[in-house]
Amino acid sequence: VQLQASGGGLVQAGGSLTLSCAASEHNFYMGWFRQAAGMQRDLVSTVSSGGTRRYADSVKGRFTISRDNAKNTVSLQMNNLKPEDTAIYYCAVATRPLSLLGSVRSSSYDVWGQGTQVTVSS
Repeated sequence: VQLQASGGGLVQAGGSLTLSCAASEHNFYMGWFRQAAGMQRDLVSTVSSGGTRRYADSVKGRFTISRDNAKNTVSLQMNNLKPEDTAIYYCAVATRPLSLLGSVRSSSYDVWGQGTQVTVSS
């Protein structure tokens, strides 16, 4: 499986950005993780092939993940961005079934995109 991510950039606080990721084939889970400078890589949001969505508490109500199974794509609409959302965002997929607990762990995902920078200025 290969991933191609796009989107990201520089935006002012309160603004919006959309991240997109295309996979070369079908997979069970698709999602986004982020890593701020000096921090570990954390969950942002994931979605299963059946449409089960998970969000980090910090982004609930602001971010929306969507998936197109026919095109093997996943998008992350990010609204009301805050400076603390600044990070490198990584698209990831799991090529095998996951439990709900496993779906929020970065170690469960076996294919990763190249990362895209999101910077939110105050």
